[in-house]
Amino acid sequence: MVRNSVTVQAAALLLLALLFICWNAAEASDRAPDCCLTTVDKKIPQNLVKSYYIQTQEMGCRVLATVFVTKKGKQLCAPPATKNNWVKKLISKMNKKSRNPSKQKTQ
Repeated sequence: MVRNSVTVQAAALLLLALLFICWNAAEASDRAPDCCLTTVDKKIPQNLVKSYYIQTQEMGCRVLATVFVTKKGKQLCAPPATKNNWVKKLISKMNKKSRNPSKQKTQ
């Protein structure tokens, strides 16, 4: 009788653990990626931008965009870089800046 009770308790704990795992997995998959829904073709000053990344459909986003992250942490949605637009020029400047960090003055 005691053995049966232990088996039932173990089965109940296992069932609760499985339900908890499934519930957490479903909750995590319900979170939508943080995507730009539109882009604004307004030039962003370089001195405001800390970094950038390219938003793609592989990320789960419908709109292709260049996302510039400001020094204050805001994400600004710009159109994709084309052959000769301000976005491509700003990306080029950001890449050069990250490759050649400014030398600090020593006294």
